[in-house]
Amino acid sequence: MEAKEKKSVKVLVTGAAGFIGSRLAYELAKRGDDVVGVDSINDYYDTRLKYGRLRECGIDCNEALWKNEYKSDIFPNYRFIRLSIDDKASVDALFEKQRFDVVANLAAQAGVRYSITNPYSYLQSNLAGFLNILEACRNTSVPKLVFASSSSVYGMNAKVPYSENDKVDEPVSLYAATKKSNELMAHSYSKLYAIKTIGLRYFTVYGPWGRPDMSPMLFANALRTGQPIKVFNNGNMLRDFTFIDDIVEGTVRAVDYVLEPNDDGVAYRVYNIGCGHPVPLMDFIGELEAAYGKKAEKVFLPMQQGDVYQTYADTSLLEHDMGYRPHWTLHDGIAEFMKWYKSEKNPLI
Repeated sequence: MEAKEKKSVKVLVTGAAGFIGSRLAYELAKRGDDVVGVDSINDYYDTRLKYGRLRECGIDCNEALWKNEYKSDIFPNYRFIRLSIDDKASVDALFEKQRFDVVANLAAQAGVRYSITNPYSYLQSNLAGFLNILEACRNTSVPKLVFASSSSVYGMNAKVPYSENDKVDEPVSLYAATKKSNELMAHSYSKLYAIKTIGLRYFTVYGPWGRPDMSPMLFANALRTGQPIKVFNNGNMLRDFTFIDDIVEGTVRAVDYVLEPNDDGVAYRVYNIGCGHPVPLMDFIGELEAAYGKKAEKVFLPMQQGDVYQTYADTSLLEHDMGYRPHWTLHDGIAEFMKWYKSEKNPLI
């Protein structure tokens, strides 16, 4: 059953300069919600991409100052503040001042492989930072929390498609472990403090303004520069590639959804959000080559630490509860990504 709140709400979007967060903030502001976006704009990857995403939302700044508020030139109802969620005092002050109706926490240290070499950054952002968000929600009586989890929590699960009821207690990376920890932390706060909470297990997201450390951008850069593409596990991998528009639509539905308590009396639920049609990695590369108009040299390598063979989302629960159905085909999504990649909007070329 689908249920949506019609009135405008005040929404906090953390990770608002990120790939998904920036698009979510845009869509919520576009429809008239009072949106506050925050992001630390860290240098995990090129910040030109982050500032470019902000400019798409009307936030025109080249070097945002900490704790300064920037108003959108496109949406008078959207404001951006450079702030890190692991700064407890700043998070508390923001929540006390703004009194949000909904919090969409998409801020996190991303990247599976990066967590192998830089583990402490994940504890600070994904655990301490998320605890700051939960505590601020509790202390200011925020009614609703939506937060980003990840398909990585399924680890080496051999059963496909992945269902929300599957075991997720054998992560193969610290990143995945922090995301599972987020789910446990959020459930406890939902139960203790009656916060209506939805966790979204995002599957491989791609599209315009995507992260440069993910395969679409890495492969496109290799095609452009004539460098070889690194193909891990000798190309024997399956990914549930999901176009950014479908991901954001599903996230907006989660923001709007009127969540009722489960049988245990807790208003907490986790949903898969993906395409539901896994694609062989070599087919994905073929689509990129066709859209770019060039064949790539390929270097076949073994599986990387922390990687998994396949991801495959069962999205039937999200479809049943919220009417979510992905619309973008891989062919059309890659074409749209490549159109952006080759355009002057891409700040990295």
